[in-house]
Amino acid sequence: MDALIISNFLLWGVVLCLVLVILALSRQIGVLYERVAPMGALTMDKGPGVGEPAPRFELPDLLGRRIVIGERGQHSQLLFFLSPTCPVCKKLLPILKSVASTESAWLRIVLASDGEMPEHLAFYKQAGLERFPYLLSTELGMKFQISKLPYAVLIDETGTLRAKGLINSREQLESLFTAKELGVASVQEFLAAGALEETRISRKESGNALAG
Repeated sequence: MDALIISNFLLWGVVLCLVLVILALSRQIGVLYERVAPMGALTMDKGPGVGEPAPRFELPDLLGRRIVIGERGQHSQLLFFLSPTCPVCKKLLPILKSVASTESAWLRIVLASDGEMPEHLAFYKQAGLERFPYLLSTELGMKFQISKLPYAVLIDETGTLRAKGLINSREQLESLFTAKELGVASVQEFLAAGALEETRISRKESGNALAG
């Protein structure tokens, strides 16, 4: 009988240890998830700032259509800077086509680059990009201070620049939309603000505990 009681105590001790280990692992997994949270588009601190009126341009696209950038309208504009020789840009083209369909109720995508017309026109047709306006303008890239590709700029319905950054994946592209919805310059800014607030609350709670 004594052996049975002892074995029960040992078993409950093992169970309790397992519960504590699981709780500790859950906490560590939560911390790890916060540290490896999906990064948004990398914002370069150049060109017009988020929250400022976007530069206004009226330019012909490859097919001769007049396209206005930065004007007020019913739709937001995603200005996507790319190049025919950029592998990452080509990888993102199917994503752009998908986004153009799923977000068509509020968004219009405009492609932009610079260089010689024949090269871009061939790329435009070969990649099946006829649904998108495609602008060739050195001045446009200089105005937005585009130094790396692919780069995207999100302009809202009022002509205000709402988000921008380097794009390497669908998640980074959609992070621009999230930043617009949250009213922040970037997802990184939102995550940093959240971390700062958590630290402030933690310090306040620690101070109250010490005072108590």
